[in-house]
Amino acid sequence: MKTTFAKKENEKKWLVVDASGKVLGRLASKVATVLRGKHKPSYTPFIDMGDFVIVVNAKKVAFTGKKDTDKIYYHHTMYPGGLRATSLGKLLAEQPEKVIMKAVRGMLPKGRLGRDMLKKLKVYAGTNHPHEAQKPETLSI
Repeated sequence: MKTTFAKKENEKKWLVVDASGKVLGRLASKVATVLRGKHKPSYTPFIDMGDFVIVVNAKKVAFTGKKDTDKIYYHHTMYPGGLRATSLGKLLAEQPEKVIMKAVRGMLPKGRLGRDMLKKLKVYAGTNHPHEAQKPETLSI
């Protein structure tokens, strides 16, 4: 038997996910699966087979436990003493799109393939998005 590999698709679907009331980790894992293409029968690990995903209502995402105060995001400015820390609640209030982007990014492959997959994720804090021309379908989670 010969192993067959899928070719890179030209036609990718656009899907809309409403994040209001959804738990962040469960939402991010489902979105990462769709971005990666694991929901398709022709899934190939080293080819970008996934669809575009639009996440709306990012500011209404839910958390379990006390994560809004206890979960801390760190980044370093690469200067001495440049470690910066931001709590999840503060980041959600200031940049709600970034919370979902960081959660999904951690679930995608590292490297060039993962960066290409992350470019297909569009996150918006409110209900409006500029992708109506692509005729997105709703994805229930």
